[in-house]
Amino acid sequence: MKNNIVILGAGESGTGAAILAQEKGYEVFVSDMGQIKPMYRALLDQHHIPWEEGQHTEEKILAATEVIKSPGIPNDSPLILRLMEKHIPVISEIEFAARYTHAKMICITGSNGKTTTTSLIYDMLCRAGLNVGLAGNIGNSLALQVAQQDRDYYVIELSSFQLDNMYNFRANIAILLNITPDHLDRYDFEFQNYVNAKFRITQNQTPEEAFIYWSEDPVIDREIQRIRPKATLYPFGSKKQNAAYTDGENMIVAAPDAAEPFSIRLSDLSLKGLHNQQNSMAASLTAQILHIKNETIRESLMQFAGVPHRLQYVATIKDVRYINDSKATNVNSCWYALESMTRPTVLILGGKDKGNDYSEIDDLVLEKCHTLVFMGLHNEKLQEHFGALKAARKPELRLISTNNLSDAVAACYNAAKPGDNVLLSPCCASFDLFHNYEERGDLFMQAVRQL
Repeated sequence: MKNNIVILGAGESGTGAAILAQEKGYEVFVSDMGQIKPMYRALLDQHHIPWEEGQHTEEKILAATEVIKSPGIPNDSPLILRLMEKHIPVISEIEFAARYTHAKMICITGSNGKTTTTSLIYDMLCRAGLNVGLAGNIGNSLALQVAQQDRDYYVIELSSFQLDNMYNFRANIAILLNITPDHLDRYDFEFQNYVNAKFRITQNQTPEEAFIYWSEDPVIDREIQRIRPKATLYPFGSKKQNAAYTDGENMIVAAPDAAEPFSIRLSDLSLKGLHNQQNSMAASLTAQILHIKNETIRESLMQFAGVPHRLQYVATIKDVRYINDSKATNVNSCWYALESMTRPTVLILGGKDKGNDYSEIDDLVLEKCHTLVFMGLHNEKLQEHFGALKAARKPELRLISTNNLSDAVAACYNAAKPGDNVLLSPCCASFDLFHNYEERGDLFMQAVRQL
């Protein structure tokens, strides 16, 4: 009798996992509580994989020998709890796909900067001519790539949700950029639970593997002292003893086993801002560990164009610059966006609150912003926090509440003065008004261009 795998969720990762599972001889059934997108439905039909949508047929699901679930399904959902009661293993698509490839795994996590760093590393490896795939939160399903065109290297962006259901997977190079409070609603509002999820990226590593991390993150430093990762450590930061560091004018990368150190002027980096210096150090260390030539690293750092929805320039209208940072779905990400602003700023905040502590951006709001525009179905927490900040420290700070994007953009247009920035950096998830942060960013750019 064949092993029976059930896939919960028929998005990019679920459909890819289903195709790989079928190729490896499993009986496969796909179940999605929502509506399956036509492109994924067509793929499943093309491979004659049975599926259902709009429901979970528990009789079929609880008969599985193993379940691969979408990262978006919480581990404490009733169906997952029932699977656990029956001791049916529940794993991620990444965990499953890794069983069937011998590729080197370069894995990136952190509260902020994951997509930029992942994309930059992928750019470096492509420029070096390596046979590399892009997977995880961006790119194509890892499982689908393993099934159809396996690679020698995979660069994988991993969220804490994906790491939660990875057990035997091992990263050859693990990168942890930073840890700040995020998704606390998913982790019982216990920050340590979220920290533990992020550090799962180091599990199963041996001294032959590399762990690259920001040495000046106090949470990371504390956890390293506590758990003592087995991998070889490659810290980056502002101190000279790091494997990569900045001195105010230059970025120097000197992995201990590199043929020679590499340096580049910070002004020559295509990605600007303090956060992007950290992303660039992490990516350059990865490239050095993989013995990519310094000339290739330099070329990538000088030419890489960045990623959509992350400090993405949209337009200048009446000498006001509009910037799309829709990918800023947590407070720390907004902090980095504000830190990079060099002009007075009108800031758009709001969306689905994930247990946010907005005080982290208070000082930058006071320094950089003259107007805050709230855009969400529930702006009460934003009004309360920034109303108190206005009363206590900056009476002239304007607070404008809206509950849709078009009104928010119109309010920004009216509030902004020549020489200002209008920055969409919401601090929140997009799910109150939009399907995802991409849709939020795309609609923002569309509304700006219609002004």
